[in-house]
Formats: sequence, structure tokens, C-alpha cells
Amino acid sequence: MNIKEKQSITIWHALIPVAFLVLALVTTLQLFGGDPHIPILASAAVAAFVAMLRGFTWEELESGVIETIKMSMSAILILMIIGMIIGTWILAGVVPTMIYYGLQILSPGIFLVATTLICAVVSLATGSSWTTAGTVGIALIGIGQGLGIPLPIVAGAIISGAYFGDKMSPLSDTTNLAPSMAGANLFDHIRHMIYTTGPSLIIALILYGIIGMRYAGNSIDSASINSILNGLSSQFSITPLLLIPPILVILMVVLKVPAIPGLIGGTVLGGLFAFIFQGSGMSAIIGAAHYGYESGTGVESIDTLLSRGGLNGMMWTVSLILCAMAFGGVMEKSGMLRVIAETILKFANNTGSLVLSTVLTAIAINLVAGDQYLSIVIPGRMYKEMYDERGLHPKNLSRVLEDSGTLTSPLIPWNTCGNFMWTTLGVHPLAYLPYAFLNLINPIISIIYGYTGITMEKIDKSKSTEEVA
Repeated sequence: MNIKEKQSITIWHALIPVAFLVLALVTTLQLFGGDPHIPILASAAVAAFVAMLRGFTWEELESGVIETIKMSMSAILILMIIGMIIGTWILAGVVPTMIYYGLQILSPGIFLVATTLICAVVSLATGSSWTTAGTVGIALIGIGQGLGIPLPIVAGAIISGAYFGDKMSPLSDTTNLAPSMAGANLFDHIRHMIYTTGPSLIIALILYGIIGMRYAGNSIDSASINSILNGLSSQFSITPLLLIPPILVILMVVLKVPAIPGLIGGTVLGGLFAFIFQGSGMSAIIGAAHYGYESGTGVESIDTLLSRGGLNGMMWTVSLILCAMAFGGVMEKSGMLRVIAETILKFANNTGSLVLSTVLTAIAINLVAGDQYLSIVIPGRMYKEMYDERGLHPKNLSRVLEDSGTLTSPLIPWNTCGNFMWTTLGVHPLAYLPYAFLNLINPIISIIYGYTGITMEKIDKSKSTEEVA
């Protein structure tokens, strides 16, 4: 591509496919109840049409799509393996054990704190905030109502815990998607998020503790919790030994083990534990790894919680990534993403304003497009080069994408996440928004770190120079 071709794309040309994307997504998601895949592919076609009118050839644009998809292949492989892990870990009783012991910490005196921690544990175990809210969250809403605690406060605690676990779990699709867009390593990404998400959780727990003190003397009806506990213990052999696999995953993060071989080991371990502790045969293990686990206890909350996973279960997310990469590849190859980013970054003259721009862009996409995946994908492709040019490590971008895109999605009523939480918990997102402390605090801390430089790690370019010397 020569200089003339690069200059031929203006901000107005670049905004045509973006405007079409927003219109197509809003129409498809809100009016027709469809998924975002087709609108994104259609937007990629519109972007390609505009680029070809400006002198680009299809061969150039196709090569851009292929190169962009290549960048996401590691994340796609990891997602497929994680689907296998989820299936085998549920079959082995690993996930049920984590949920079982997580529910044991429930205490009337610290209900809101316990609610946040329970949802965090369950979401860490499953990698899904939606599953957590739709199962344990519903039970906790009922308990909170029985205690006389306002439901928006209870819902806020559920959202905070569920999205902490979703954000920090290597089993989460968004946790894998963000580093893929930014060009970071999965475990580097998770470790780097501790600096923003850890303090956010601590502050949230303190606030929930203060609010919950007034309800400390109330009694608790634990029938719904006991129903889940009894259902889990009747279907699975529950033992602390089943906590070994998640502990090993944590050790992998600490020891910087490469994600793919480490997670494959986790899958093998899940199958082995399913054989040892649950007496599962090879057919059941292979079936759970491929198609996921199907729970048949007859207890709706447990069956909803545990019927998931498998390689096939990740195909929706994988196909979304491929569609988004097609759109991003055309936008990037034609220079449209760069034009949009440069227009925004005229107001970003330092690292803090760059982080602020990333946060605001992710929130804006959550507002206009109504999908948390796009709030990660689009800013990730837009700002990746800008972070590189400033010498910032890719894990800074991946962290900011999750701090803003993932965590603000349930706060918007027409966003897919906000709509799901609204329907599931029966509390309007604008009602629980003031009490979703983790989701509100985390983006602010991320912006503060950007302006102060705290934990904003630079790319170490001196190592190669020292090696040559």
C-alpha cells in the first residue's frame, strides 16, 4: 500500500462501515432478536466496498482479513481447549466442589459480602457471569428479599461478584478475547488485571460490609441454598481433593506456564479425576470434552448451572471472533481503523488520555452496539497500534479493555448483558447500577493508573540490545 492510497481514506469514509455496523447491530439485536454475527459480516462487506471504491483491491483486503484471523488463532485454540476443560471439570466434580464450598461461606451477618464472594467463586469456577447470576444469583436474590435487604443492593453485589469471576477466570471467553485483540498472553493478562481488579474488589467488599451491618441481626432462610448443596452432594462425590485442578491452574498463572500446553494438561487432569472420583468411563469423558456436560438432577437451578461446556459449546464465540476479525481486517488493512483512532487520539497526548480514550470508546460501544464482545474487539483493533507506538506492553491494552468493556456491559439496560441480568434477577440495571461497586470502581482505577503510570508496564526493548552487545 502506498502513501497515496493511505491518504485516500478520510474519517468520513471510515465512519460509513462503523455507522452501518451500529445500525445493523441495533436492528438485529433489538428488533429481530438475532445474534451479532451476520451484522458484523455485512459490515465487513460494506467496509470492503468503500475501500475498493478508494482504490484497494480485493486481494489486498483479503490478505488483511487472513492476517488478522491468524492473530486470533491462539485465542481460538485456547477457547476450544477451555470448552473441553469446563466439560471434564464438571464431570469430574471439580466445578460442583468449588460451588459447594463457596456456598458454605454464607453468613447472615455479612450477607452482602458473602454474596459477592460466593458469586465470585462460582464465576471463577464456571467462567460465566450469566450462569452465575442465573443460578446462584437467583437463590441469593430470594434470600436477600427474605432478609429485608433492598433488591437493587443485592443485585449489585451479585453483579460485582459474578463479573469479578468472569473477568479473572481463564475459563471466560472475554478473558481470552481481550488479550487476543491486544496481542497479549492469556496468563500475563490475568496477572496484570490483579492490579486493578484486586483493589476494586477490596473497596467493593468494604462498602458492602458497611451497608450490610444494618442487616446483621436478621435471620436467614437457607432452604434454596440447601437445595443446591443437597443436589450437588447427591450427584457428585464432593471432596477437597477436587480443588487440586483449579489450584494447579493458579500455579500455572504464577509460574508463567504457556497457556495451551498448560490447559491441555488441565483437560487431561479433569478426565483423570472424573475416572477416579466419579467413576466415569472413557465415553462419558470424551462426550463431556466434546459436547459438554448435561446435568439431569431434576433440580432446575443445578441443571442450569452445570449443563454447559465442551468444545462445541465454544463454537458460538469462535465464530463471532472470526466474523469480527473479518471486519477488523478490512478496516485495518484499508487504514480506516487508524484514521478513526488518530482522530480520537488528537485529544490524547499522554498515556492517561490514551487509557481514558480506550475506556470511553469501550463504554460507547457498549451503549450504541449493545454487545460486550464488540466493546472488546473494536477498541482492541483500534488502539493496538497506538499502545505499541507509545511503548506500552499489550497487556495494558487488554486490561483496559476488560476494565471498561466487560465490566460496564451489565450496567446498560439495552446491552445484551444488562438485559440478561434484568430479566434474570428481576431488577432494572439502572436500579442496581449505583450498587454494582466493582463495575463502577474498576474503570476509574484503570484511568487513574493511566494518568499516574502505576503498573503501566512498558515494552522492554533493552533486552535484545543487551544480548547483541
